[in-house]
Amino acid sequence: MVNSLLISNITIVNPDQDLFVGDIYVENGQILKIGTELTYEADHYIDGKGKGWLLFPGYIDMHIHGSAGHDTMDATQNALHGMARSLVEEGVTGFLATTMTQSIQAIENALINVAQFDSRDDEAQLLGIHVEGPYVSTKRAGAQPIEYIILPSIEQFNHWQELSGRRIKQITVAPEVEGGYDFVQTLSEQGVIVSIGHSDATHEEVEEAVKMGVKQATHLYNQMRPFHHREVGVVGSTLLEDKIKVEVIVDFVHSHPQAVLLAYRLKGASGIILISDAMRAKGLSYGNYDLGGQVVKVTENGAHLSNGALAGSVLSMEQAVKNMKAVTDCSWQELVSMSSTNAAQQLNLLTKGHIKEGYDADFVLLDQELNVQKTICQGKVVYERS
Repeated sequence: MVNSLLISNITIVNPDQDLFVGDIYVENGQILKIGTELTYEADHYIDGKGKGWLLFPGYIDMHIHGSAGHDTMDATQNALHGMARSLVEEGVTGFLATTMTQSIQAIENALINVAQFDSRDDEAQLLGIHVEGPYVSTKRAGAQPIEYIILPSIEQFNHWQELSGRRIKQITVAPEVEGGYDFVQTLSEQGVIVSIGHSDATHEEVEEAVKMGVKQATHLYNQMRPFHHREVGVVGSTLLEDKIKVEVIVDFVHSHPQAVLLAYRLKGASGIILISDAMRAKGLSYGNYDLGGQVVKVTENGAHLSNGALAGSVLSMEQAVKNMKAVTDCSWQELVSMSSTNAAQQLNLLTKGHIKEGYDADFVLLDQELNVQKTICQGKVVYERS
């Protein structure tokens, strides 16, 4: 049975092309034709005439712990479905369910749970797992509980990969810890994205880690050795290293607007990946919430532990994209790179991150103020702004 969709009179935005005003025809979740004045018969029609709508590839969030009262570490099918269902409201069509530093049993329960998970038609697609910790630096723990931080183990990771159904796509690690470089090299050879984060590495240690295969940096500026003019640390090194793409949480809580602008000026749109790093309170009211057994207080100033440490965010990808535009005045095409294409490239998703014939029909339809009007996953409208 064919499921078809025709979208007309919209501005299609790709990272590497001029804006194209026209139509797009989709069958069974795949883009079949892009052109002008297309006349296909379709099951569903969307006409953007006179509305000034923009069509972006669906947002991909590579670093999200939770949303709408749910968390990856809950290790239940209900939690993952709750997250996946809520994310489409902010234009997200794909995400990495992100774990955190916890007991071995808690991490393994979360991995086993993801192995058994299948996304539904009305949800963002779970693209894999991002393991954040426990192989990080105790000096840069942040909200990662220090008592559960351990040294990297290739044998343990391989066991985790099997438990997850081989769905671990990214891991955040401090490469400078004992055994870190061998760990980085082995995992990068396996095709896992190794991201430097929660790390106290020096410039020389970062350089060595890049040689071993590090190609991403976890939430730039946060819980990494800061820049100093005599030791540029993880911050300076990852900003200058062309082989590293940096995750940025653009909520203006984790990073000052000028720090975001600095990253944009140094890395360019091709070197930045917008993430939420959201925890379960995203989309809910202010109050106290749980993050890995820790109480997190969520206020208008963000999500914090009792000691004042930041504990994830309550940022939506919709707001992250708006904030990035506001602070940098980047182009629509650059926003596509930072919200979708770069993540798709890192994850080696060959049919996502662009709007091209033969690619997956994962879109977010936006107005000129970047408000999400509709989210389309695999050719189906899964969210419409009321």
